[in-house]
Amino acid sequence: MGSLNRSSRNHRPRHQEINWHLTILKNLKHYQPDYKTIIPETRIGYGKKRRSLKDVILCLDQSGSMGTSVIYSGIFGAVMASLPAIQTKMVVFDTNVVDLTEELTDPVELLFGVQLGGGTDIQRALTYCQQIVQRPNDTVLVLITDLFEGGNQEEMRKRAKSLVEAGVQVIILLALNDDGAPSYDHGNAEYMASLGIPIFACTPDKFPDMMAAALSKQDIALWAAKEDLVTKK
Repeated sequence: MGSLNRSSRNHRPRHQEINWHLTILKNLKHYQPDYKTIIPETRIGYGKKRRSLKDVILCLDQSGSMGTSVIYSGIFGAVMASLPAIQTKMVVFDTNVVDLTEELTDPVELLFGVQLGGGTDIQRALTYCQQIVQRPNDTVLVLITDLFEGGNQEEMRKRAKSLVEAGVQVIILLALNDDGAPSYDHGNAEYMASLGIPIFACTPDKFPDMMAAALSKQDIALWAAKEDLVTKK
């Protein structure tokens, strides 16, 4: 079951995880004189000590053209956040960058928190992602974008190169939907491919298999080719 982390809080604890002292204090207002007992309406427990094996960063372009990809990314992000072996972070961007990692436990809040539209500043998003990478060699960065950069293109390319050289496994999905080949910036795609970054459009049914392959450090470009996905070489 894993050892308890007494410095963290869990608001949906199992019986063996309950912090009885704080639970009683929290529920004193629910004391029932007739029964001489407290109704524990709110339970407070200890968290679990976990060490994720891999870090995953989903970096999502939320411009209007990426609408369907936004929905699927939110769903998959919430699912991965529930897996103890993976530490998942979710970053969305247009001309601004917003870290929605805290919302991954609530898919509804996550999806409603994404505002579609605006421009695109991929460089700014990659800069933020680089700042939150803690274990480069154990990190998979999935950048979901059509690569139409509205910010500084040269800086975007430099940032991508820096991430790859640091050991981060970068994957670019031109789309995450069932619509086939998307419209994308061919010049930026060619540059990213020259860095060894696999670039393709992925369908939602293939995404779990793709992540499994990435986490086991398989050749993702080869995997995509075998799956007959739209690839950029």
